[in-house]
Amino acid sequence: MLKVFLRVLRVLRSTSYFFTSAKGLRYSCLAIVVALTVCSAAQSPAPAPDTILVNGHVITVDSKFSIAQAIAITGGRFTAVGADAAIKKFAGPKTTTIDLHGQTVIPGLADGHLHDAGGGPDVDLSRARSIADVLAAIGTRIEQSRPGDIIISNSDWHEAQLKEHRLPYRKDLDTVSPDTPVVLVRGGHEYILNSAALRKWNITIDTPQPPGGRITRDANGELNGELVDRAKSLAQLPPLPKVTIEALQAQHRKLNAAGLTSIRYPGQSVEQYRLLQEMQQRGLLTIRVSQLLRFPADSADAMRSAIAASGIKPDEGDEWVRIGGMKLGVDGGFEGGWMREPYAEPWGERGTFRGVNTMRQAAYTDVVKELNRLGWRVATHAVGDAAIDEVLAAYEAANAERSI
Repeated sequence: MLKVFLRVLRVLRSTSYFFTSAKGLRYSCLAIVVALTVCSAAQSPAPAPDTILVNGHVITVDSKFSIAQAIAITGGRFTAVGADAAIKKFAGPKTTTIDLHGQTVIPGLADGHLHDAGGGPDVDLSRARSIADVLAAIGTRIEQSRPGDIIISNSDWHEAQLKEHRLPYRKDLDTVSPDTPVVLVRGGHEYILNSAALRKWNITIDTPQPPGGRITRDANGELNGELVDRAKSLAQLPPLPKVTIEALQAQHRKLNAAGLTSIRYPGQSVEQYRLLQEMQQRGLLTIRVSQLLRFPADSADAMRSAIAASGIKPDEGDEWVRIGGMKLGVDGGFEGGWMREPYAEPWGERGTFRGVNTMRQAAYTDVVKELNRLGWRVATHAVGDAAIDEVLAAYEAANAERSI
């Protein structure tokens, strides 16, 4: 940098105007000050890294997919990457050096749509590989049940993992539990009930189809026990165990082990958000979290009231815990997406079923417009093409009032 300054000075001296006129003298002084400032700034030593990782197999995923040995980290940011010897030179007296002993380092992975395993704690179906496995797990739990119990499965399973590639229905469940109510929680959009559970909540062939939901039937027109989307509200399940900090920690450790360093929860409660904030304050977070809130609000007034009661502001938080927006939904899951044309043959509907529209256009548009006025970003569950039409129409209407 001294060479740069001397070069500037030589250029100034070679121009007589700068040193022979008052105006030129002022310009020359200004140029010298700027040069000195640049030199001073360039010579200021960069802060020593907080942490250095050495002796590793660092997969940089740069344009050449190059492999390095070491990384320097300062203020939560990667500040240098290269060979061990080069990176070690940056260490200061307070730098922590970690020997990776040849372990691999990769860029952190991000999951932009992570749902917790929901449902109940009674039956774990995550490892079931057949309907027989499902029934065996239920039967084992039935042996431990007491009068009045309701057996509720977790939601960490899918019929695609079963060799039959179909859901277990009412008649299947009745073979192992004719008298004790059983509810299989299938993802976030369906319950499957046995006959005892249908009786408990008085769900019959004459029960009207609820708006935004479906009570499904088999090919013979009989109830098959499946309640879709808003029809799930007909089954008044007991309160499920609350999420705890310990449970979140266990989940985050599993995600870290798979290489994840940031996630987004697409539609969680205020209570879980407060738990995440507490974890951050206590230094327990090992993963960055963006959370979409979800309120049971079907009108602009209800949404505005729910937001006010929560005390949460749009986009509040920091890089560790942040509110990413508000989650809404307008149709069912992949088996109930709201379509322009009928499905071929789901749920024994004989080609008349177009899916489930869980929130009508007018109400949905009003809520989207209100959220946009309040400064909230909106994320909407929309699977079918008719549902996407509804969402785009609402977003266009909101954008006409205020840019989204």
